[in-house]
Amino acid sequence: MATGTASATFGLTADEYLSFVLDVERYRQVDDKLGPIDWVRTDGNVTEFRFRPKMPLMPWSPKVVSRMTLTPGQRIDIEYAPKPHNRLAHLLSSFFAFFSVEPVADGIEVTRSVTISLPALLRPVERVTLGRQLQASVERELDFTPAVLGA
Repeated sequence: MATGTASATFGLTADEYLSFVLDVERYRQVDDKLGPIDWVRTDGNVTEFRFRPKMPLMPWSPKVVSRMTLTPGQRIDIEYAPKPHNRLAHLLSSFFAFFSVEPVADGIEVTRSVTISLPALLRPVERVTLGRQLQASVERELDFTPAVLGA
């Protein structure tokens, strides 16, 4: 299992930041793990989108549909959408991520976490690629956010 977790403070409201994340085409500007997005669908507090993940040394990553569930003003939980989507992805990996937002004196503190796990046969790839790169990628997302949002 590979996990990347980072936190940062932004001079934004929770709703402003969470709206930015839910705008996946815009959020893609700060997230180097998101390849081209095929489509985005939102129904209430659930947003699903189809894309090809961009992972170092893993060009074979299948397209996936991710499901983001918003808890307004607090967090977004992200996972693979259930079957029939992601049949191959469910066989090759498990995925969970979140953004949590807490109010602080000068805005919000955002915590971003991503966890990816591959089956035993692919664990060497997990250690070589994901284990070394996921933490840096998550930190980069938060580092690049102010330039995109002006926060």
